[in-house]
Amino acid sequence: MKDYSLVPAAHELLKRGAERHPNQEAVYDGTRRLSYAELEKESAALAQALLSLGVEKGDHVAVSLPNWHEFTVVLFTLSKIGAVIVPLNTKYKETEMEYILTNAKVKAAFFCESAEDNPLAEHFFRISEKSKYVEHFITVRFEHERAHSYHSLVDYGQGQDRELPDVSSKQPFAIMYTSGTTGKPKGAVLTHYNVVTTAEMTSEFMECTSDDVFLVPVPLFHIFGMVPSILTAAAASSKIVLLESFKAEKALQLIEQERVTVHHGVPTMFILELNHPRLQTYDLTSLRTGIAAAAPVPEEIVKKIRKEMNCEILVSYGMTEASPCLTATTFDDPDELRAETVGKAMPGVELKIVEQQSRESVKPGEVGEIVARTPGIMKGYYEMPEKTSEVLSSDGWYATGDLGTMDEDGYVRIAGRKKDLIIRGGYNIYPREVEEYFYKHQAVSEVAIIGLPDSVLGEVSCAVIKLKEEKAATEDDMRSFIRDKVAYYKVPDKFVFVPSLPMTASGKISRIALQKQMKQELETELK
Repeated sequence: MKDYSLVPAAHELLKRGAERHPNQEAVYDGTRRLSYAELEKESAALAQALLSLGVEKGDHVAVSLPNWHEFTVVLFTLSKIGAVIVPLNTKYKETEMEYILTNAKVKAAFFCESAEDNPLAEHFFRISEKSKYVEHFITVRFEHERAHSYHSLVDYGQGQDRELPDVSSKQPFAIMYTSGTTGKPKGAVLTHYNVVTTAEMTSEFMECTSDDVFLVPVPLFHIFGMVPSILTAAAASSKIVLLESFKAEKALQLIEQERVTVHHGVPTMFILELNHPRLQTYDLTSLRTGIAAAAPVPEEIVKKIRKEMNCEILVSYGMTEASPCLTATTFDDPDELRAETVGKAMPGVELKIVEQQSRESVKPGEVGEIVARTPGIMKGYYEMPEKTSEVLSSDGWYATGDLGTMDEDGYVRIAGRKKDLIIRGGYNIYPREVEEYFYKHQAVSEVAIIGLPDSVLGEVSCAVIKLKEEKAATEDDMRSFIRDKVAYYKVPDKFVFVPSLPMTASGKISRIALQKQMKQELETELK
């Protein structure tokens, strides 16, 4: 195990790659290829330009871009000058963006003209008329009279030679805003130590080398895209292949064309690839491994990924506040453990399952809250000391808000979020537990168990199910299937079949949106 007491700043990973493998391709996004030396040179030039604008160490800089090579350049540039990246979801609307730009006191912002029909430039320029913090607006792949352009800054910076500041690994690297499911979004402050330590450990755990080629279809503005993807690849001087928006066929084409070896993604992405009618026509023999995270991976999918895609997929669990990886299955784990668990604590990670009130550790197999202590745990929520103290203890233990169990061998099973817990007539129902049984049904593609209000029981459970194409099933089929597998009170009271489930930007099923939708339908039925 490495000694992580002397951890470099994030940009040192790029510098190391440029020194050791200057001609190695670092990033390809379908429009441009950059070697490690070229990526280092471009980020150094942009750093000079930003310093000339007055963007300095400690300043916060927003980035709202798709999976373009410019995102990786900006990420390493900000690290070089000690500025803090504030990634923005490209699906955000004006009010959401304005809240974060104001809350984070952002000084400069990089953005594209639009992303998936969301007019980002319009949002930013309207915000510019009233923002008291943002001083510099920087356009990427388009120009505007009220902003600097990315390429003009890179050109200008190549002729400058300002002294770069010293950047300590203890200094903030990013402020990652978590989804506001329980109020306004909170900005998790991650230091260079947090993200680089996690990236180095993940690279080591996955046995990555400079020969590896990462396919990154998850958004770079999300922690999954930033740390286990970009920084983990950089830690091994691996190549990064970016996919702007996920399309199964495009992903398969890139795997063949770029000889991808590491394929990250959410389970839905792998399922869509496996279901693609031309899957067998692509040469996927280069694939070696990858991480599937954010949702359960059915056992049949784990088997198919290995058999049909030549990939030993690892199932991982984590969250933004942990940079993000906490657990993962290993190359040696059997399929059933990859499907039923999220593996064991990764190297350097301490995990406990505790009783929610007493905070004492529970017995193996008992449900409790998952708490973690790791070098990746955030410094805290930006300017929210009370919210920070609610989840982060003085001795470094982070309360995840997730419920789960740990067996005698250390394997963790997720029961669900504390806030997702359904209390039906006094009985606790853990959605994840019931969902995992439904995933064993041959007709189920995706499922979510949610709670709905009930005047008698307080709450009842509702199974919202998306069936696989060309598969059929009825409510009676599903009820009969699940009744034999769980206690009677865990059998959903209501079944709803839908063509699709609402998803978050990170590829998770949006329970908030789904619950709102089902409540509205219930209210309509009652009228």
